[in-house]
Amino acid sequence: MKKKRKIASGIYIALVMLFLYLPIAVLILYSFNNGKTSVWKGFTLKWYYELFNNSAIMTSLYNTVIVAVIASIVSTVLGTLAAVGIYNMKKTVRTVVTNVSNVPIINPEIVTGVSFMLLFTFLGNIFNFEMGFWTVLIAHISFCTPYVVLNVMPKLRQMDYSIYEAALDLGCNQRQAFMKTVVPEIMPGVVSGLLMSFTYSLDDFVITYFTRGARFQTLPIQIYTMLRRRISPTINALSTLLFVVTITILIIVNVREYRAEKARAANS
Repeated sequence: MKKKRKIASGIYIALVMLFLYLPIAVLILYSFNNGKTSVWKGFTLKWYYELFNNSAIMTSLYNTVIVAVIASIVSTVLGTLAAVGIYNMKKTVRTVVTNVSNVPIINPEIVTGVSFMLLFTFLGNIFNFEMGFWTVLIAHISFCTPYVVLNVMPKLRQMDYSIYEAALDLGCNQRQAFMKTVVPEIMPGVVSGLLMSFTYSLDDFVITYFTRGARFQTLPIQIYTMLRRRISPTINALSTLLFVVTITILIIVNVREYRAEKARAANS
Protein backbone atom coordinates (compact mmCIF):
# COMPACT_ATOMS: atom_id res chain seq x y z
CA MET A 1 0.00 0.00 0.00
CA LYS A 2 2.81 2.40 0.93
CA LYS A 3 4.61 1.54 -2.30
CA LYS A 4 1.51 2.39 -4.36
CA ARG A 5 1.12 5.71 -2.54
CA LYS A 6 4.77 6.51 -3.18
CA ILE A 7 4.37 5.75 -6.89
CA ALA A 8 1.17 7.82 -7.09
CA SER A 9 2.88 10.69 -5.28
CA GLY A 10 5.82 10.54 -7.69
CA ILE A 11 3.51 10.56 -10.72
CA TYR A 12 1.57 13.52 -9.29
CA ILE A 13 4.75 15.54 -8.67
CA ALA A 14 6.02 14.70 -12.16
CA LEU A 15 2.75 15.93 -13.70
CA VAL A 16 2.88 19.16 -11.71
CA MET A 17 6.50 19.78 -12.78
CA LEU A 18 5.54 19.01 -16.38
CA PHE A 19 2.62 21.44 -16.20
CA LEU A 20 4.84 24.18 -14.78
CA TYR A 21 7.94 23.81 -16.95
CA LEU A 22 6.70 22.41 -20.27
CA PRO A 23 5.71 25.87 -21.60
CA ILE A 24 9.17 27.20 -20.67
CA ALA A 25 10.82 24.23 -22.38
CA VAL A 26 8.79 24.93 -25.55
CA LEU A 27 9.79 28.61 -25.39
CA ILE A 28 13.48 27.69 -25.07
CA LEU A 29 13.18 25.24 -27.97
CA TYR A 30 11.60 27.79 -30.30
CA SER A 31 14.21 30.40 -29.43
CA PHE A 32 16.47 28.27 -31.66
CA ASN A 33 13.88 27.85 -34.43
CA ASN A 34 14.93 29.19 -37.83
CA GLY A 35 11.34 30.14 -38.69
CA LYS A 36 9.07 32.83 -37.30
CA THR A 37 6.09 30.52 -36.84
CA SER A 38 5.42 27.52 -34.61
CA VAL A 39 6.61 25.22 -37.40
CA TRP A 40 10.14 23.94 -36.77
CA LYS A 41 12.44 24.95 -39.66
CA GLY A 42 15.87 24.10 -38.30
CA PHE A 43 18.34 25.16 -35.67
CA THR A 44 19.67 28.72 -35.60
CA LEU A 45 21.18 31.35 -33.29
CA LYS A 46 20.11 34.33 -35.36
CA TRP A 47 17.41 35.43 -32.90
CA TYR A 48 20.05 35.82 -30.20
CA TYR A 49 22.19 37.79 -32.63
CA GLU A 50 19.24 40.04 -33.48
CA LEU A 51 18.44 40.41 -29.80
CA PHE A 52 21.88 41.79 -28.93
CA ASN A 53 21.76 44.09 -31.95
CA ASN A 54 18.32 45.51 -31.11
CA SER A 55 19.07 48.84 -29.45
CA ALA A 56 15.52 49.33 -28.14
CA ILE A 57 15.48 45.97 -26.32
CA MET A 58 19.01 46.36 -24.96
CA THR A 59 18.25 49.86 -23.64
CA SER A 60 15.07 48.58 -22.02
CA LEU A 61 16.98 45.64 -20.52
CA TYR A 62 19.63 47.99 -19.13
CA ASN A 63 16.97 50.22 -17.57
CA THR A 64 15.19 47.22 -16.07
CA VAL A 65 18.34 45.71 -14.56
CA ILE A 66 19.52 49.05 -13.13
CA VAL A 67 16.15 49.71 -11.49
CA ALA A 68 15.92 46.13 -10.19
CA VAL A 69 19.44 46.15 -8.72
CA ILE A 70 19.11 49.53 -7.00
CA ALA A 71 15.55 48.88 -5.82
CA SER A 72 16.39 45.44 -4.42
CA ILE A 73 19.49 46.68 -2.55
CA VAL A 74 17.77 49.75 -1.07
CA SER A 75 14.60 47.84 -0.17
CA THR A 76 16.69 45.07 1.43
CA VAL A 77 18.45 47.58 3.69
CA LEU A 78 15.22 49.40 4.55
CA GLY A 79 13.23 46.19 5.00
CA THR A 80 15.85 44.57 7.23
CA LEU A 81 16.08 47.62 9.48
CA ALA A 82 12.29 47.88 9.53
CA ALA A 83 11.95 44.20 10.48
CA VAL A 84 14.41 44.63 13.36
CA GLY A 85 12.53 47.71 14.54
CA ILE A 86 9.13 46.00 14.31
CA TYR A 87 10.46 42.95 16.15
CA ASN A 88 11.55 45.11 19.10
CA MET A 89 8.15 46.79 19.44
CA LYS A 90 5.54 45.83 21.99
CA LYS A 91 3.34 42.92 20.94
CA THR A 92 0.19 44.93 20.19
CA VAL A 93 2.02 47.64 18.27
CA ARG A 94 4.09 45.00 16.46
CA THR A 95 0.96 43.20 15.29
CA VAL A 96 -0.61 46.42 13.99
CA VAL A 97 2.55 47.60 12.20
CA THR A 98 3.11 44.12 10.70
CA ASN A 99 -0.43 44.06 9.30
CA VAL A 100 -0.01 47.56 7.88
CA SER A 101 3.32 46.60 6.26
CA ASN A 102 1.59 43.64 4.58
CA VAL A 103 -1.01 45.87 2.89
CA PRO A 104 1.17 46.67 -0.18
CA ILE A 105 1.64 42.91 -0.70
CA ILE A 106 -2.08 42.08 -0.83
CA ASN A 107 -3.08 45.37 -2.44
CA PRO A 108 -3.87 45.03 -6.19
CA GLU A 109 -1.04 46.36 -8.33
CA ILE A 110 -3.45 48.46 -10.39
CA VAL A 111 -4.43 50.38 -7.24
CA THR A 112 -0.79 50.89 -6.24
CA GLY A 113 0.16 51.97 -9.76
CA VAL A 114 -2.65 54.50 -10.10
CA SER A 115 -1.93 55.84 -6.59
CA PHE A 116 1.72 56.42 -7.41
CA MET A 117 0.78 58.02 -10.73
CA LEU A 118 -1.54 60.50 -9.01
CA LEU A 119 1.08 61.24 -6.35
CA PHE A 120 3.89 61.83 -8.83
CA THR A 121 1.63 63.91 -11.07
CA PHE A 122 0.66 66.08 -8.12
CA LEU A 123 4.26 66.50 -6.98
CA GLY A 124 5.40 67.05 -10.57
CA ASN A 125 3.05 70.00 -10.94
CA ILE A 126 4.42 71.52 -7.73
CA PHE A 127 8.15 70.87 -8.21
CA ASN A 128 8.12 70.84 -12.02
CA PHE A 129 9.50 67.39 -12.88
CA GLU A 130 8.44 64.59 -15.21
CA MET A 131 7.96 60.93 -14.39
CA GLY A 132 10.82 58.68 -15.45
CA PHE A 133 13.69 56.74 -13.91
CA TRP A 134 13.43 58.19 -10.39
CA THR A 135 9.67 57.80 -10.09
CA VAL A 136 9.88 54.17 -11.22
CA LEU A 137 12.74 53.53 -8.78
CA ILE A 138 10.85 55.05 -5.83
CA ALA A 139 7.75 53.03 -6.70
CA HIS A 140 9.76 49.79 -6.94
CA ILE A 141 11.48 50.42 -3.60
CA SER A 142 8.10 51.06 -2.01
CA PHE A 143 6.49 47.79 -3.10
CA CYS A 144 9.66 45.67 -2.66
CA THR A 145 10.38 46.67 0.95
CA PRO A 146 7.39 44.79 2.48
CA TYR A 147 8.63 41.54 0.89
CA VAL A 148 11.96 41.95 2.67
CA VAL A 149 10.16 42.52 5.99
CA LEU A 150 8.07 39.41 5.31
CA ASN A 151 11.22 37.30 4.79
CA VAL A 152 13.31 38.69 7.66
CA MET A 153 10.67 38.62 10.43
CA PRO A 154 10.48 34.78 10.70
CA LYS A 155 14.27 34.60 11.06
CA LEU A 156 14.14 37.14 13.89
CA ARG A 157 11.48 35.04 15.64
CA GLN A 158 13.62 31.91 15.30
CA MET A 159 16.74 33.60 16.65
CA ASP A 160 17.92 32.97 20.19
CA TYR A 161 18.01 36.49 21.68
CA SER A 162 20.37 35.35 24.46
CA ILE A 163 23.19 35.22 21.88
CA TYR A 164 22.91 38.98 21.40
CA GLU A 165 22.85 39.55 25.16
CA ALA A 166 25.88 37.28 25.61
CA ALA A 167 27.80 39.32 23.01
CA LEU A 168 27.03 42.49 24.98
CA ASP A 169 28.19 40.83 28.21
CA LEU A 170 31.45 39.78 26.53
CA GLY A 171 32.39 43.36 25.65
CA CYS A 172 30.73 44.10 22.30
CA ASN A 173 28.89 47.34 21.85
CA GLN A 174 25.38 47.26 20.39
CA ARG A 175 26.56 47.69 16.79
CA GLN A 176 29.20 44.97 17.09
CA ALA A 177 26.77 42.59 18.80
CA PHE A 178 24.18 43.21 16.10
CA MET A 179 26.63 42.63 13.23
CA LYS A 180 28.22 39.51 14.78
CA THR A 181 25.15 37.76 16.20
CA VAL A 182 21.91 39.05 14.68
CA VAL A 183 23.01 39.58 11.07
CA PRO A 184 24.40 36.03 10.56
CA GLU A 185 21.19 34.57 12.02
CA ILE A 186 18.86 36.55 9.77
CA MET A 187 21.07 36.47 6.65
CA PRO A 188 19.08 33.67 4.91
CA GLY A 189 15.95 35.81 5.24
CA VAL A 190 17.82 38.88 4.02
CA VAL A 191 19.10 37.01 0.95
CA SER A 192 15.62 35.62 0.25
CA GLY A 193 14.17 39.11 0.53
CA LEU A 194 16.86 40.48 -1.79
CA LEU A 195 16.17 37.84 -4.44
CA MET A 196 12.41 38.27 -4.14
CA SER A 197 12.72 42.05 -4.43
CA PHE A 198 14.98 41.73 -7.46
CA THR A 199 12.60 39.27 -9.13
CA TYR A 200 9.47 41.34 -8.49
CA SER A 201 11.16 44.53 -9.65
CA LEU A 202 12.52 42.84 -12.77
CA ASP A 203 9.11 41.42 -13.61
CA ASP A 204 6.87 44.35 -12.71
CA PHE A 205 4.66 45.75 -15.44
CA VAL A 206 1.58 47.43 -13.95
CA ILE A 207 3.23 49.80 -11.47
CA THR A 208 6.01 50.63 -13.93
CA TYR A 209 3.45 51.36 -16.65
CA PHE A 210 1.77 54.03 -14.51
CA THR A 211 4.96 55.63 -13.16
CA ARG A 212 7.41 55.56 -16.07
CA GLY A 213 6.28 58.66 -17.93
CA ALA A 214 6.64 59.00 -21.71
CA ARG A 215 10.40 58.61 -22.17
CA PHE A 216 11.48 55.84 -19.82
CA GLN A 217 11.12 52.26 -21.07
CA THR A 218 11.63 49.00 -19.21
CA LEU A 219 11.76 45.48 -20.59
CA PRO A 220 8.19 44.41 -19.67
CA ILE A 221 6.85 47.59 -21.28
CA GLN A 222 9.02 47.00 -24.36
CA ILE A 223 7.79 43.40 -24.70
CA TYR A 224 4.18 44.56 -24.30
CA THR A 225 4.73 47.12 -27.06
CA MET A 226 6.22 44.46 -29.34
CA LEU A 227 3.36 42.05 -28.68
CA ARG A 228 0.82 44.66 -29.72
CA ARG A 229 2.31 44.64 -33.21
CA ARG A 230 3.63 41.13 -33.85
CA ILE A 231 5.30 38.45 -31.78
CA SER A 232 9.00 38.43 -32.62
CA PRO A 233 11.16 35.32 -32.00
CA THR A 234 13.67 37.62 -30.30
CA ILE A 235 11.25 37.59 -27.34
CA ASN A 236 11.80 33.84 -27.08
CA ALA A 237 15.57 34.37 -27.00
CA LEU A 238 15.26 37.13 -24.42
CA SER A 239 12.95 35.06 -22.20
CA THR A 240 15.33 32.11 -22.43
CA LEU A 241 18.28 34.21 -21.26
CA LEU A 242 16.27 35.65 -18.37
CA PHE A 243 15.17 32.16 -17.32
CA VAL A 244 18.74 30.82 -17.46
CA VAL A 245 20.09 33.75 -15.43
CA THR A 246 17.35 33.34 -12.80
CA ILE A 247 17.93 29.59 -12.47
CA THR A 248 21.70 30.13 -12.23
CA ILE A 249 21.30 32.68 -9.41
CA LEU A 250 18.94 30.38 -7.51
CA ILE A 251 21.32 27.43 -7.85
CA ILE A 252 24.30 29.50 -6.63
CA VAL A 253 22.37 30.85 -3.63
CA ASN A 254 21.00 27.43 -2.66
CA VAL A 255 24.41 25.76 -2.98
CA ARG A 256 26.00 28.45 -0.80
CA GLU A 257 23.27 28.12 1.84
CA TYR A 258 23.60 24.34 1.81
CA ARG A 259 27.38 24.54 2.28
CA ALA A 260 26.98 27.12 5.06
CA GLU A 261 24.45 24.94 6.90
CA LYS A 262 26.71 21.91 6.45
CA ALA A 263 29.67 23.86 7.87
CA ARG A 264 27.62 25.06 10.85
CA ALA A 265 26.44 21.49 11.51
CA ALA A 266 30.03 20.22 11.37
CA ASN A 267 31.25 22.90 13.81
CA SER A 268 28.42 22.37 16.31
